[in-house]
Amino acid sequence: MLLEAVTSTAVDIPGWFVVVMGLGIVFFGLICIILLISIMGAIMKRVVKPQPEKAVAPVNVPAAAQSTEIPNRSEFVAAVAAVIAEELGTDITKIRIESIKKL
Repeated sequence: MLLEAVTSTAVDIPGWFVVVMGLGIVFFGLICIILLISIMGAIMKRVVKPQPEKAVAPVNVPAAAQSTEIPNRSEFVAAVAAVIAEELGTDITKIRIESIKKL
């Protein structure tokens, strides 16, 4: 008898209310995360100062290495053309390489 009284007083919550509350909580949480990230970004911009870039000294290449030709030049050009065509998503016959210089 007492058990029946306890279970009969339960309130039925409509399904639409559960859905709306769930979506509301999720979006509220996402908005809080966005605000926290924005605040942390602003704090980090003030705390961390950008350091000036250091000048990179040119690499000294021996004169003998500069004057040598590229071995298997035609294979090298074909490989470079294949890589460029793959990255651009185009056919290799549409690629025209005018010059390749060794640095």
